[in-house]
Amino acid sequence: MANALISVGNVADPALADAVERGLTEHAVESGFAGPERHPLSVALRDADGSLIGGLIGETFWGWLAVKMLWVAKHRRGTGHGAALMARAEEEALKRGCHGVHLTTLGFQAKHFYEKLGYSLFGSLPDFPPGHTRYYLAKTLPKL
Repeated sequence: MANALISVGNVADPALADAVERGLTEHAVESGFAGPERHPLSVALRDADGSLIGGLIGETFWGWLAVKMLWVAKHRRGTGHGAALMARAEEEALKRGCHGVHLTTLGFQAKHFYEKLGYSLFGSLPDFPPGHTRYYLAKTLPKL
């Protein structure tokens, strides 16, 4: 660690994120893998007056859709909107050449919702947050 300095920040640093991603991509290429071409994905759900009532944020790379966030307004939950957002994201993932989707959810969130949509549990992290569990789920997409 001679001549090295570690710093910690409380604010997202886009330049640092770009440099770390670039370094990881270079390492993947050196290891024989094509660098991941990341493509952001967003799916918005609006009501008749244009108000946002739900949305999905993710990205596609290496043949997978990574769902980062899914939200439906409280007064619209349980009406099929979340399933519709997921179906539209999966449809787009297929168009982008993806063969699967992966995501995480917490025990007090939507594990059973995702399982009803065909997602399977492949891992868990207990006590994240304390007293709860974080679940890792995935789904293989049908071929076009």
